[in-house]
Amino acid sequence: MATERLYYDDAFQQEFTAEVLSCEPAGAGKADAAAVGAASAAAEAARWRVKLDRTAFYPTSGGQPHDLGKLGDANVKVIDEEDEVVHVVDRAVPIGKIMGHIDWQRRFDHMQQHSGQHLLSAVFARDYALPTVSFHLGAELCNIDVRGREVTQGMLDGASSAVNEIIYEDRAMNVKYGTAEELAAAGVRKTVERSGVLRAMEIADLELQPCGGTHVRRTGQIGTMLLRGVSKIRQDWRVEFVCGRRAERLAREDFASLRAVAERLNCSMQETVAAAERVVAERDAHFKSARAGIEKLAEVEARALLQGTESRADGLRVVTRVVEGLPLEYAQCFAREIAKAENSVALVARSECGSIFFSQHPTAGKDMNALLGAALKEVGGKGGGSRDAARGRLAETQRIRELLSFAEERIRRAE
Repeated sequence: MATERLYYDDAFQQEFTAEVLSCEPAGAGKADAAAVGAASAAAEAARWRVKLDRTAFYPTSGGQPHDLGKLGDANVKVIDEEDEVVHVVDRAVPIGKIMGHIDWQRRFDHMQQHSGQHLLSAVFARDYALPTVSFHLGAELCNIDVRGREVTQGMLDGASSAVNEIIYEDRAMNVKYGTAEELAAAGVRKTVERSGVLRAMEIADLELQPCGGTHVRRTGQIGTMLLRGVSKIRQDWRVEFVCGRRAERLAREDFASLRAVAERLNCSMQETVAAAERVVAERDAHFKSARAGIEKLAEVEARALLQGTESRADGLRVVTRVVEGLPLEYAQCFAREIAKAENSVALVARSECGSIFFSQHPTAGKDMNALLGAALKEVGGKGGGSRDAARGRLAETQRIRELLSFAEERIRRAE
């Protein structure tokens, strides 16, 4: 028996009475992973599937999440099974008359976002010939994916102005019914391959779109729309937006964040971009200077250590060092500087993170990748590289000296 869907004609209905036709343990009917999620078997057993003759609860469909609320004293989630709406509740309810209560704050928020989506999609189609191919109504943010040419910042600004102008005009949003042929003759934006009487939403003087979701009665009830940005998603462009109370909250949070940044930068909010650019430029200059200093220090210390290292019987100079209290870049630079000298091998590790750098001058004739692989296999860790340079990281940093000793011994045995 098909469930009568009261929200089709009155999305503002917050309470309703209905007849409970059946109430079965959730395991007795179709499994509903969307409603139950990753619940344990025990939690699953504590749920019931309730069917009513009619309902004002909206089930998940078309990018819009389901309603929440109460059936009697039971908490309810809602799922769509073809012509029937199934109410998944946390306790059994008796057969017979029951009162349903919609979580109105959640419902009205979804109405604002969904109506805003219709309006935004219509504007992108009208002004930029970009059709919407998908819609997602998230817990915090919403988005549509549009297909076609790149959505620029200028297009976002234009769409925002056009959408909010229509919101301010407070145009009517009407429910229309008709067959696919009748809706097509009326100018429906998206055709539907379904028979029978279909439902569509109309925004006065703008669009007619097939939809089974819940919507506001007039565009003014959307409140306002805030476009948050656009990103490339495969072949489409994802436009992020929020409406109504969400837009108010996020605008307030954005303002507070901007003000906090301005205070940290010791400037006015209007000057934050320029001030941030100066800070970034100074940071980059300091980083460049620090990097040059690290490289110079590594060069000087490598030269001094090489001078104090005697060649082995095979002519190699093997420099082993555990770096402490210096940046990772220093250890890498130090190993590279050692390897610039003929017949030299560098076995370098950084104690704080367990990073390993093995390097050699090509005349040394060893294989750093094979040497590192053997050492890491012995003490644990991951890494790799080429014949002349390899790097890795220990699983246990306290085994650094053990690893370096193993590598030194491996080279000595190859003399």
